[in-house]
Amino acid sequence: MLGEAIIKGMAVTAKNFVGSFVSEERLPTIEYPEHRQPLKEAVRNFPFLVFDGEDAHKGLRCVACQICEKECPPKCIYIVKSKDKKPDYMGKPQFYPATFDIDVSVCMSCQICVEVCPFDAIKMDNEFELSTSDRFGGLLLDKTKLAKPNGYYRHIHPTEAGEVDARLAAEKVKAEAKAKAAAAAAAAPKPALSPATPAAPSVATHG
Repeated sequence: MLGEAIIKGMAVTAKNFVGSFVSEERLPTIEYPEHRQPLKEAVRNFPFLVFDGEDAHKGLRCVACQICEKECPPKCIYIVKSKDKKPDYMGKPQFYPATFDIDVSVCMSCQICVEVCPFDAIKMDNEFELSTSDRFGGLLLDKTKLAKPNGYYRHIHPTEAGEVDARLAAEKVKAEAKAKAAAAAAAAPKPALSPATPAAPSVATHG
Protein backbone atom coordinates (compact mmCIF):
# COMPACT_ATOMS: atom_id res chain seq x y z
CA MET A 1 0.00 0.00 0.00
CA LEU A 2 1.22 3.45 -0.89
CA GLY A 3 2.66 5.24 2.13
CA GLU A 4 2.52 2.16 4.40
CA ALA A 5 6.14 2.61 5.51
CA ILE A 6 5.50 6.28 6.30
CA ILE A 7 2.47 5.36 8.41
CA LYS A 8 4.48 2.73 10.33
CA GLY A 9 7.28 5.21 10.95
CA MET A 10 4.85 7.85 12.22
CA ALA A 11 3.29 5.24 14.53
CA VAL A 12 6.66 4.48 16.08
CA THR A 13 7.32 8.20 16.50
CA ALA A 14 3.93 8.72 18.15
CA LYS A 15 4.48 5.76 20.46
CA ASN A 16 7.84 7.09 21.61
CA PHE A 17 6.44 10.59 22.00
CA VAL A 18 3.57 9.44 24.23
CA GLY A 19 5.91 7.08 26.11
CA SER A 20 8.18 9.94 27.06
CA PHE A 21 5.31 11.37 29.15
CA VAL A 22 4.12 8.16 30.85
CA SER A 23 7.15 5.81 31.05
CA GLU A 24 8.76 5.84 34.53
CA GLU A 25 12.19 5.24 33.00
CA ARG A 26 11.90 8.20 30.62
CA LEU A 27 10.10 10.74 32.78
CA PRO A 28 13.04 11.98 34.91
CA THR A 29 15.38 14.50 33.33
CA ILE A 30 18.98 13.89 34.34
CA GLU A 31 20.81 17.14 34.96
CA TYR A 32 24.25 16.19 33.71
CA PRO A 33 26.97 16.55 34.98
CA GLU A 34 25.53 17.11 38.48
CA HIS A 35 23.53 13.90 38.11
CA ARG A 36 24.64 10.88 36.14
CA GLN A 37 22.75 7.95 34.74
CA PRO A 38 24.00 4.59 36.09
CA LEU A 39 25.98 2.74 33.45
CA LYS A 40 25.27 -0.86 32.49
CA GLU A 41 27.86 -3.43 33.52
CA ALA A 42 28.53 -4.33 29.88
CA VAL A 43 29.50 -0.75 28.98
CA ARG A 44 33.10 -0.55 27.76
CA ASN A 45 35.29 2.26 26.57
CA PHE A 46 39.10 2.26 26.72
CA PRO A 47 41.40 -0.32 28.38
CA PHE A 48 43.08 -0.04 31.77
CA LEU A 49 45.62 -2.17 33.66
CA VAL A 50 44.57 -4.12 36.77
CA PHE A 51 46.76 -4.37 39.84
CA ASP A 52 46.24 -6.28 43.11
CA GLY A 53 46.91 -4.85 46.55
CA GLU A 54 47.86 -1.27 47.31
CA ASP A 55 51.02 -0.84 45.22
CA ALA A 56 50.42 -0.40 41.49
CA HIS A 57 53.98 -1.45 40.65
CA LYS A 58 54.21 -4.52 42.88
CA GLY A 59 50.69 -5.72 42.20
CA LEU A 60 50.48 -5.08 38.46
CA ARG A 61 49.29 -8.27 36.76
CA CYS A 62 50.90 -7.44 33.42
CA VAL A 63 54.08 -9.43 32.70
CA ALA A 64 54.94 -7.56 29.49
CA CYS A 65 54.29 -10.57 27.25
CA GLN A 66 53.37 -8.03 24.53
CA ILE A 67 50.59 -10.16 23.07
CA CYS A 68 48.14 -7.27 23.30
CA GLU A 69 50.62 -4.99 21.54
CA LYS A 70 50.99 -7.48 18.67
CA GLU A 71 47.26 -8.19 18.33
CA CYS A 72 46.04 -4.58 18.60
CA PRO A 73 44.46 -3.70 15.21
CA PRO A 74 45.21 0.07 15.27
CA LYS A 75 48.62 -0.50 16.95
CA CYS A 76 47.93 1.97 19.75
CA ILE A 77 49.69 -0.04 22.49
CA TYR A 78 53.41 0.42 23.14
CA ILE A 79 55.24 -1.83 25.65
CA VAL A 80 58.87 -2.01 26.78
CA LYS A 81 59.74 -5.10 28.82
CA SER A 82 61.71 -4.68 32.04
CA LYS A 83 65.26 -5.97 32.49
CA ASP A 84 64.60 -7.42 35.94
CA LYS A 85 61.74 -9.47 37.39
CA LYS A 86 59.27 -9.16 40.25
CA PRO A 87 57.00 -11.78 41.90
CA ASP A 88 53.53 -12.13 40.41
CA TYR A 89 50.35 -12.95 42.35
CA MET A 90 51.53 -16.55 42.75
CA GLY A 91 55.02 -15.53 43.86
CA LYS A 92 56.65 -16.53 40.59
CA PRO A 93 59.30 -14.09 39.27
CA GLN A 94 57.98 -12.39 36.13
CA PHE A 95 58.96 -9.54 33.86
CA TYR A 96 56.86 -6.41 34.05
CA PRO A 97 56.28 -3.46 31.68
CA ALA A 98 58.90 -0.76 32.17
CA THR A 99 56.77 1.24 29.73
CA PHE A 100 53.11 0.67 28.87
CA ASP A 101 51.38 3.36 26.81
CA ILE A 102 48.01 3.42 25.09
CA ASP A 103 47.04 6.18 22.68
CA VAL A 104 43.29 6.40 23.30
CA SER A 105 42.90 8.81 20.38
CA VAL A 106 43.65 5.82 18.15
CA CYS A 107 42.09 3.03 20.25
CA MET A 108 38.82 1.77 18.80
CA SER A 109 37.67 -0.07 21.96
CA CYS A 110 37.53 -3.41 20.18
CA GLN A 111 38.50 -5.33 23.38
CA ILE A 112 40.86 -7.65 21.50
CA CYS A 113 43.65 -6.79 23.96
CA VAL A 114 41.41 -8.04 26.80
CA GLU A 115 40.52 -11.25 25.01
CA VAL A 116 44.10 -12.23 24.18
CA CYS A 117 45.63 -11.39 27.59
CA PRO A 118 46.45 -14.68 29.38
CA PHE A 119 46.92 -12.99 32.78
CA ASP A 120 43.66 -10.97 33.07
CA ALA A 121 45.87 -7.90 33.34
CA ILE A 122 44.04 -5.56 30.97
CA LYS A 123 40.32 -4.83 31.09
CA MET A 124 37.86 -2.38 29.56
CA ASP A 125 36.98 0.78 31.46
CA ASN A 126 33.67 2.66 31.32
CA GLU A 127 35.20 6.13 31.71
CA PHE A 128 34.09 8.41 28.87
CA GLU A 129 34.88 11.93 30.13
CA LEU A 130 38.29 12.18 28.53
CA SER A 131 37.97 15.43 26.59
CA THR A 132 41.18 17.43 26.43
CA SER A 133 42.70 20.24 24.41
CA ASP A 134 46.01 18.34 24.26
CA ARG A 135 45.62 16.01 21.28
CA PHE A 136 48.90 14.16 21.84
CA GLY A 137 50.00 14.30 25.48
CA GLY A 138 46.51 14.35 26.96
CA LEU A 139 45.29 11.26 25.13
CA LEU A 140 48.50 9.24 25.46
CA LEU A 141 47.99 7.32 28.72
CA ASP A 142 51.05 5.84 30.41
CA LYS A 143 51.33 3.06 32.97
CA THR A 144 50.63 5.31 35.96
CA LYS A 145 47.37 6.58 34.43
CA LEU A 146 46.30 3.16 33.15
CA ALA A 147 46.88 1.24 36.42
CA LYS A 148 43.74 0.84 38.54
CA PRO A 149 43.12 -1.46 41.54
CA ASN A 150 41.20 -4.69 41.35
CA GLY A 151 38.59 -3.11 43.61
CA TYR A 152 37.80 -0.62 40.85
CA TYR A 153 37.45 -3.50 38.38
CA ARG A 154 35.06 -5.27 40.77
CA HIS A 155 33.05 -2.05 41.09
CA ILE A 156 32.46 -1.46 37.37
CA HIS A 157 32.28 -5.13 36.23
CA PRO A 158 31.29 -7.13 39.35
CA THR A 159 30.15 -10.30 37.57
CA GLU A 160 33.17 -10.57 35.31
CA ALA A 161 35.63 -9.60 38.07
CA GLY A 162 34.13 -12.18 40.43
CA GLU A 163 34.74 -14.94 37.89
CA VAL A 164 38.31 -13.76 37.29
CA ASP A 165 39.09 -13.53 41.02
CA ALA A 166 37.73 -17.03 41.63
CA ARG A 167 39.83 -18.47 38.81
CA LEU A 168 43.01 -16.69 39.92
CA ALA A 169 42.45 -17.78 43.54
CA ALA A 170 42.02 -21.40 42.43
CA GLU A 171 45.20 -21.21 40.35
CA LYS A 172 47.10 -19.77 43.32
CA VAL A 173 45.90 -22.50 45.68
CA LYS A 174 46.84 -25.14 43.12
CA ALA A 175 50.30 -23.62 42.63
CA GLU A 176 50.89 -23.41 46.40
CA ALA A 177 49.80 -27.03 46.89
CA LYS A 178 52.14 -28.12 44.10
CA ALA A 179 55.03 -26.16 45.65
CA LYS A 180 54.38 -27.68 49.08
CA ALA A 181 54.26 -31.18 47.61
CA ALA A 182 57.56 -30.59 45.80
CA ALA A 183 59.16 -29.21 48.99
CA ALA A 184 57.92 -32.17 51.02
CA ALA A 185 59.25 -34.61 48.45
CA ALA A 186 62.65 -32.89 48.49
CA ALA A 187 62.81 -32.90 52.31
CA ALA A 188 61.74 -36.52 52.72
CA PRO A 189 64.60 -38.91 53.67
CA LYS A 190 65.70 -41.03 50.81
CA PRO A 191 65.70 -44.82 51.37
CA ALA A 192 69.14 -46.29 52.05
CA LEU A 193 70.62 -48.31 49.24
CA SER A 194 71.13 -51.99 50.14
CA PRO A 195 74.64 -53.34 49.53
CA ALA A 196 75.04 -55.12 46.27
CA THR A 197 74.93 -58.94 46.52
CA PRO A 198 78.22 -60.44 45.29
CA ALA A 199 77.83 -62.51 42.20
CA ALA A 200 78.14 -66.30 42.63
CA PRO A 201 81.39 -67.72 41.28
CA SER A 202 80.99 -69.35 37.93
CA VAL A 203 81.76 -73.06 37.68
CA ALA A 204 83.61 -74.11 34.63
CA THR A 205 82.34 -77.25 32.96
CA HIS A 206 84.39 -79.52 30.81
CA GLY A 207 82.84 -81.49 28.07
